[in-house]
Amino acid sequence: MPELYSVEQVAGLLGLHVRTVRGYVRDGKLPATRIGKQYRIARHDLEEFTGAPVQRHRRVEVTSVVQVDAIDPEAASRIGLTMTGALNGRDSGDARIRVETAYDPERASLKIVLIGDTDDTAELLRLVGAMARGDR
Repeated sequence: MPELYSVEQVAGLLGLHVRTVRGYVRDGKLPATRIGKQYRIARHDLEEFTGAPVQRHRRVEVTSVVQVDAIDPEAASRIGLTMTGALNGRDSGDARIRVETAYDPERASLKIVLIGDTDDTAELLRLVGAMARGDR
C-alpha cells in the first residue's frame, strides 16, 4: 500500500501554504486521491512533482500547560506580551512554537499553553517562571 500524505502534511514538507497545495491538486499539477472530503497524495506522486525524494525529519515536540495563580490582569498581560515578543524576535528558520494564553479575572489565574520544540519550550518556560516569580 502506498504511503499517503494529507494536504497539510505536503504543505509542511514543501514549506507552502495549504491553499497553494490544494490549488496544485485542483489544477491537476499534483495528483491526489479524494478520500471522503479530503485529498491524499501518494509519496510517489509527491516525489515526481518535486523531482526529489521526500525527506523525513524526526521532530520532537512538547506541550506544556502553565498555570499562574494570584496574578493581576496587568502582570498577566505583561507575561503574554513578553511571550509574543520573544516569539516575534526569532528567525523564521527556527523551529515553530505556539503560545496561547487565557486569563480568568474571577480566579485571578493565567493559563499558558506552549506547543513546540523541546529546547524552545524549555527556554520559554524559564522566561515564564522568572516573570511569574517577579525576577528581573
